[in-house]
Amino acid sequence: MTVTFAKDKRFDLVAIGRACIDLNATEYNRPMEETMTFSKYVGGSPANVAIGSSKLGLKTGFIGKLADDQHGRFIRSYMDGVGVDTSEMITDTEGHKTGLTFTEIKSPEECSILMYRTEVADLFLRPEEVSEAYIAEAKMLLVSGTALAQSPSREAVFQAVDYAKKNNVTIVFELDYRPYTWQSAEETSVYYKWAAEQANLVIGTRDEYDILENQENGDDEETAKALLAHRAELVVIKHGVDGSIAFEEDGTITRAKAYPSNVLKTFGAGDSYASAFLYALVNGKSTQEALQFGGASAAIVVSKHSSSEAMPTVGEIEDLLKQHEQRV
Repeated sequence: MTVTFAKDKRFDLVAIGRACIDLNATEYNRPMEETMTFSKYVGGSPANVAIGSSKLGLKTGFIGKLADDQHGRFIRSYMDGVGVDTSEMITDTEGHKTGLTFTEIKSPEECSILMYRTEVADLFLRPEEVSEAYIAEAKMLLVSGTALAQSPSREAVFQAVDYAKKNNVTIVFELDYRPYTWQSAEETSVYYKWAAEQANLVIGTRDEYDILENQENGDDEETAKALLAHRAELVVIKHGVDGSIAFEEDGTITRAKAYPSNVLKTFGAGDSYASAFLYALVNGKSTQEALQFGGASAAIVVSKHSSSEAMPTVGEIEDLLKQHEQRV
């Protein structure tokens, strides 16, 4: 059994939260202190998931707040260009700026992120700016952890989740933990638990679930059991190169291996995984196939320079899966 979705909706997926600018180092094997050139991309986990899902052929929309500046206009233009509906992306009128993320690529194993999240526009989305009618048109609402880090964005997410529950919209919580803007581990755990307990589908890494539980080295089965006792129908726990595991409410446990890749950098894997995993589920594929789609998509993106721009097509994912089958 997999998660079921409402039919005859305008959107397959609507995401809410962070849309920002990624500035990725174009000089490899060099610390950021010495890096002089960067390439600009749209970033932010929920934005990347919406972009990745749209590139796979899903009908997607986005709820968020953009700065009234050049970066905000770039984000809207790019997302429009890849087929994401941006009609519910509010333009900030209070002078807040676009979030910036600089990335360092010292080696495939050593990549770092320097994120600027103070007074950024996306954290000032207000509850009254979230449209119930828009959310009601979606099969899925995707919420990410960073949108819960501050008010009023936090309350906007609360409002969106309430609308989703009221209108039979499947709620997906992608943990997307970033330490920036959170005040403490205890604060993070409180809001992560709340979101996870509202969700029908929860996706994250083992480390992110440890943040949710405010502990170290948590047990996958215990984590899943706790969430499945609430609204969750499916809990996905990712273990990087060791693959991923899905736990379902009927007791089914499904495992999938990670796929080998010529890794350039590590960031972007989670967003590409989520977009392909959700694509597979909403198209009626099994949990096993969805895990494989997610893993293959992540393997493709970590081999490329960007995150949003590198999101693969269905054909590219299927080609990688076929190549793996032939090797086996």
